[in-house]
Parts: sequence; structure tokens; C-alpha cells
Amino acid sequence: MFETGSLTQGRRKTGSMALKSYKPTTPGQRGLVLIDRSELWSGRPVKALTEGLAKKAGRNNAGRITMRRRGGGAKRLYRIIDFKRTKRDMEATVVRIEYDPNRTAFVALIEYTDGEQAYIIAPQRLDVGDKVVSGNKVDVKPGNAMPFTGMPIGTIVHNIELKPGKGGQIARAAGSYAQFVGRDGGYAQIRLSSGELRMVRQECVATVGAVSNPDNSNTNLGKAGRSRNLGKRPSVRGVVMNPVDHPHGGGEGRTSGGRHPVSPWGKPTKGARTRNKNKASSKLILRSRHARKKRR
Repeated sequence: MFETGSLTQGRRKTGSMALKSYKPTTPGQRGLVLIDRSELWSGRPVKALTEGLAKKAGRNNAGRITMRRRGGGAKRLYRIIDFKRTKRDMEATVVRIEYDPNRTAFVALIEYTDGEQAYIIAPQRLDVGDKVVSGNKVDVKPGNAMPFTGMPIGTIVHNIELKPGKGGQIARAAGSYAQFVGRDGGYAQIRLSSGELRMVRQECVATVGAVSNPDNSNTNLGKAGRSRNLGKRPSVRGVVMNPVDHPHGGGEGRTSGGRHPVSPWGKPTKGARTRNKNKASSKLILRSRHARKKRR
């Protein structure tokens, strides 16, 4: 599976997956830390649940760059994920856990009792052969989905809907989760991992458990080529550019870029607030994720 002698002895086991660290036999392997995916499905995805994914490379319909530092990357198939879990009160069996190149989390292929298959975001502690179900009142087990109306307070959840029936939008990345902390009228209060406390309608559906692959943040790609395979191009700092290319550019010797950091188009950056104060959903945020920073 791996080159002989390339792995260090012993893998750091964390949860269901482990981190692989390599011996520095080449410059690209020095410091390389990857996720061990040996327990995942190694074949191709289900063809009926995939779509072609055309590369945008950060360009618009005129071919002009609209998003810098993007382009290239390995060819991908898009896996159609069931974020809504609308097939209620029908048990499904986890067929396998798969890698998805389009997201940091792993995905689980489930098969319902009527034979229909679907991909869902795989939570932690969900194994092949486990049963999952979606309904108004189901067991509090990883992978089960239910609205907040039938959920006990204190439950750890992910894939949370912001609008009933729209599908999960919050806590879908690797290792992320939120906690259901209370009810207030027709709203459920959830605490996000950022520290934000917000409300969503109690009719919104959420999935029990935390998202899989929590060690994704501990990986080290080791070389620029691995980043290019992910479709990420080099990032050049403004302070090393010329004045014609960036407001931070120019100057004698090494300069910090001036008092107020700005984007290439003169807009404040590096911490400047961009949220619209009059946004309708602001009244649903009970405590901002910036609240702890303000108290310091």
C-alpha cells in the first residue's frame, strides 16, 4: 500500500482514522503528515449519484479571473449529497465510507430498505453496517436526522438547516459540530464551534453527531505540488509586489505595507468587518463569534 520504509513506525490513532507521518527520505516527505485512508472504500463512487464537474479555475463567463489563487487541480466527479434527509421513517444501512475530493469530510453511502441509495456526510463513530434513520422522533445516534422539536437539549449535531426543507448548511466541514443548547418560542438555540450563539426554527432538521475526519486540520501537505493538485495556485503577498500591482507594493527595503492593510482594489482587509448590519438574520444571532475577542 505504501513504499517500504516510507512510514514512520506507528501511526497516531485518533478516533476512527489515523495520521500518517513519513520519514524524510525526500524533501517532499520531510514534515509530511497525511490522513490514513486505508479503511475507506478504494473503488469508484456510485455512478448514479455522481455528476461531471467542470473546472472554473476562478474565471467568469468572459474568462477573466474573478478569484485569485485558484486553478488547475486533479479532475473530479461531484458526489450528490443528500443534505435534506427527506426520506423519513425508513431505515437505511451504511454500505461504505468514502473519500470525497470536493469536501474535507468523508461521505457515507447508505441504502434504504426499498433499495434506494444516497450519499450523506459521514459523522464520527459511524461504521459500515450501522443503521441510520430520519424522522420526527428517532434515537439520538450518530447519523440519525430529526428536527429540533424532537431532539433533547444538549445534543451534538451537524448538517443543520437554516430554513426548513432547504437542506443542511451549517457544520458540514471536517470535524465541525454545533450543540443544541435551548428552546425559545418556536426557535432552537444552537452554539457553534466558533462561539456564536444563534437561533434557527425548531422545524429545521439536523443530524446527530460531529462530522468525520477531525484530524484534517492537523495535516501537512509537505510540498507545493500537493496544494496544486487541490486546485490551489501560489499566493503572492502584496508587500513584495510593485506599486503598480498592489497598494502595499514598492518602498525601499522590506516594508510592512503601510498603516491600513487593504486589498489590491483598496478595500480594507485583514480583520475589517464586512457584514451588513441591517441583514435580516442579525436578529437571530444572540451572541457574535467576536464577543470573546471584545472582552479582552
